[in-house]
Amino acid sequence: MGALDTIHVGIVGTGYAAKLRAEAFQADERSRVDRVAGHSPDKTAAFAQAYGAAHTLDWQELVARPDLDLVVICNVNQAHGVIARAALQAGKHVVVEYPLALDPQEAAELIALAHQQDRLLHVEHIELLGGVHQALLQNLPRIGEPVYARYSTLNPQRPAPDRWTYQPKLFGFPLVGALSRVHRLTHAFGRVETVTCQASFDSGAIANSSGSYRSCLCSAQLRFESGLIGEIVYGKGEALWQVERRFEVQGRAGALLFDGNDGTLIQAEGFQALEVGGRRGLFAKDTAAVLDHLLDGRSLYVSPAESLYALCVADAARRSAEEGRLVKVAAEYAALASAFGAQIP
Repeated sequence: MGALDTIHVGIVGTGYAAKLRAEAFQADERSRVDRVAGHSPDKTAAFAQAYGAAHTLDWQELVARPDLDLVVICNVNQAHGVIARAALQAGKHVVVEYPLALDPQEAAELIALAHQQDRLLHVEHIELLGGVHQALLQNLPRIGEPVYARYSTLNPQRPAPDRWTYQPKLFGFPLVGALSRVHRLTHAFGRVETVTCQASFDSGAIANSSGSYRSCLCSAQLRFESGLIGEIVYGKGEALWQVERRFEVQGRAGALLFDGNDGTLIQAEGFQALEVGGRRGLFAKDTAAVLDHLLDGRSLYVSPAESLYALCVADAARRSAEEGRLVKVAAEYAALASAFGAQIP
């Protein structure tokens, strides 16, 4: 960033993530939210007023402004890629909520473009900063070689909300839109050889021209290069009846179990409760890390190439579910990395 000591920020989006981003930037004396872009006139005006920013209904206008250093993308998943590309081409640094794009090839192109432009491209993955993931990484050596991992998040919602997160065109395939479910496992256990997946969608009362569904359930099986078998279960909506947020890892010398924010280590000697940090303040931590990088050159906790790898695994799950077959991950990701200059993590 050269001699700049204040980062001027433009935010695309006015939802929950955008609110937490705006609060974090405004609370840090090193940054200032100057402009907000949204699609609803009243909501966008109110959002901008709350943070003393100007507003627009045209994200392209925001991206083109020469007085902004950083564009933060917090809107529907479908739009992430096109906005990130325009911002990078305009010479802006970019922060985007995962996924970087719905298509891995587009994501790889954006990583290469950021490198060419010498601009920051940071894909937020705050799950890696959370208490459960940190406790997992800290305690993994205590259970010996991991052989099995299962991560399940089920969210009953009745009635299902009429929101973009229930529209495949805007949200993406479940494990693409909810990419953190895949990334937790790839970050902890490395590369994946093969993926199989099944997915079901219950369309009905709120189905409309945008292709909404009332519920979805996705179950993926991952075989890692280490030999570990991983399972991911993700579901939401009216067809589910019990909330679940559970992460378990079985190892040759013990097991780790996280049920919500409660952690347990299981070994031959018995059970031990684990200290697990909370989930509050993670957007603020991520935002501080971005500013540390831009102003002081400090390393970030995650790279866009790592996010791309998780996206490739998630997209392999999509193709497996749609085509009814096992999908090999390694060759396809290597081809992307070679073509667009992304480094395999």
